[in-house]
Amino acid sequence: MAFPTTPAILTQRDLTPGELGSPEARLRLYAWMYYSRTTDNRILDLFRQGLIKGTVAGGQGNEGLIVPLTLLADKAVDVISFTHRDLGGHLIWSGHLCDHLNQYCANAGSPTKAREGNVHRGDPANRSYPMISHLGAMLSNVLGGTDSQRRKGTPAVGFALFGDGGSSTGDVHECLNLAALLSLPVVFIIENNRYAYSTPVSEQFAPETELWQRAAGYRIEGRKLDATQPETIAAELSAIIADVRAKPRPLLLEVNTLRLRGHAAYDTCDYLRPGEQTGFEAADPLPKLRAALVEAGQGDAIAALEKELSDFIESCIQIALAYPRPDPASLADSVYAPDAAPMPWKPEPAAPQTLNHAQALNLALDKILTERPESLVLGQDIATYGGAFKVTDGLLEKHGRPRVFNTPLAESACTGYATGLALNGHRPVEEFQFSDFSTEAVTQIGLNAATYRFRSGAKVPVVYRFPCGGGLTFGSFHSQELESLFLSLPGLKALYPSTPQDAFNALLAAYEDDNPVILFEHKGLYRRGKAPVAFDANYRSVWQPRHVRAGQSATLVTYGEMVHLAEEAAAYLADEYDFTLDIWDLRALAPLKLEQIEASLARTHRLIVLHEGRRTHGFGAELVSRLTEKHFFNLEAAPLRIAALDMPVPFAPELEYAYRPTRDSIIAQIADWIG
Repeated sequence: MAFPTTPAILTQRDLTPGELGSPEARLRLYAWMYYSRTTDNRILDLFRQGLIKGTVAGGQGNEGLIVPLTLLADKAVDVISFTHRDLGGHLIWSGHLCDHLNQYCANAGSPTKAREGNVHRGDPANRSYPMISHLGAMLSNVLGGTDSQRRKGTPAVGFALFGDGGSSTGDVHECLNLAALLSLPVVFIIENNRYAYSTPVSEQFAPETELWQRAAGYRIEGRKLDATQPETIAAELSAIIADVRAKPRPLLLEVNTLRLRGHAAYDTCDYLRPGEQTGFEAADPLPKLRAALVEAGQGDAIAALEKELSDFIESCIQIALAYPRPDPASLADSVYAPDAAPMPWKPEPAAPQTLNHAQALNLALDKILTERPESLVLGQDIATYGGAFKVTDGLLEKHGRPRVFNTPLAESACTGYATGLALNGHRPVEEFQFSDFSTEAVTQIGLNAATYRFRSGAKVPVVYRFPCGGGLTFGSFHSQELESLFLSLPGLKALYPSTPQDAFNALLAAYEDDNPVILFEHKGLYRRGKAPVAFDANYRSVWQPRHVRAGQSATLVTYGEMVHLAEEAAAYLADEYDFTLDIWDLRALAPLKLEQIEASLARTHRLIVLHEGRRTHGFGAELVSRLTEKHFFNLEAAPLRIAALDMPVPFAPELEYAYRPTRDSIIAQIADWIG
């Protein structure tokens, strides 16, 4: 459908310092504030009429901040993530009003193809990152995107917006610390409208607390501004943005704003104190600015402008309501970004090198850093120390700290920072010291990065390295197998190599993928023997299972360290029982490619699934379900699942030996099963 022509004043999306205070600038400020307020009000009307689903959270009262801020930002280079109160910012940053209304109506013209809710929108291609509902979680994406822009040579500034309620989240404090540590030019802006839904600030943090003063704890500058005077705050923001752009560093602003409507459309606001709503309305900057313009002799211009903007809004509403509903036919195709073309890797090393698992990963990381200028390696203790397991040893000396650097103990912020880098064209590889610590970043990995493609069409090419698994007497917090936890969250890919060559191949294959990929690295394999490793032109084969051993009696599916135990058990069973196993190393846990394994099962008619993770809700249950759905009537016996016990990982060697599968326990369980 053809969109109505945008009014001329709305094509002026910028405000320069030299224009501040001029009649044209005042009129532009008012136009965008009126446009935002009227659109917000009409959206609320449409919701109450049942024409918009879900809910709507209006920005009425917040225009005095978001309009001047977004007009002053450099939309060509800057990075931002708006909150649910920032409709005016979305309207200014990019897109036609019909695009935004289509998003609210969740129709076929929605920029997110109706796959995401109305306030969770953005424009990642233009560095406006869509929010998620986990308050504070988007700040780190802004940090990463801003750093990426600066690494590309642009004078970008990041704008990380959050509310007074969100200021209490750990992500905010992790991000303030990370930005201060890296001297990132990010302006953190607290939209303080005195309420987090219904909870007043007096119940959110200690009385007499000034949120901007928290900046001192991170040795950054903090200031307090008032958005009820849009011309004044425009001048203040202009100076702040110019200063941060010229002298890159983070800065914390607490901005007093207004919430003239409740938290969302269904909010009754019955928690407000007597007279409080009246006070909010008296401070509303929109009628004040209008009155000032009328007093300055622009009354006729204002009346004409309001009619033009209102008519434009109504025309756009009619178009949005006329759009067809979304087609679910291609819904499943949007979870993953399409397969990327292979990167032009140099065929090196050509001569095989005899390496262990850790050395093979180090070689792959070195190759990536050498050949791919967009690559970065980050994580705790990975620089000078070379990582807890020395997988990154020597990379700092060879490639330098801008490419290989330590991160603070802030897994959520650092993972979100990696997402921001990836959204803007970099390809970070993040090492978690132990896979167990990734639980601190579940929101960032599973609910943010993994869903970006589905929600916005953006690709997030990031690799998460997870040193995992037990057998080394590290106890409950350093031995987890977490594939079932993460792979229940859609949008993630995962590889779990069992040999040095596959580890090398897997890192290359994961790196060039346009989706977030978890690389599970069993700690017991890091130094479990050596094998030849060279560049393999067929490195992408790691996305398919590997046939490990031929057999006729049963099909055994496994991965990781368990591949080696399966081979040992199979040799014993063949000698003692004449029972041969057709062993398959799964390698790729997501997406699952089971066609070859299904063909094996059709021959053997028996299925064994072996994995180190716990049995209940373990990954083996998914494998059994997938395989038996198609081959149930061909099976000659119930499938056998061999897994760890349903308990935390015990510490003592004797206890851990009893907890997890071993060569002897695998043999015993299979022997009982065939008996």
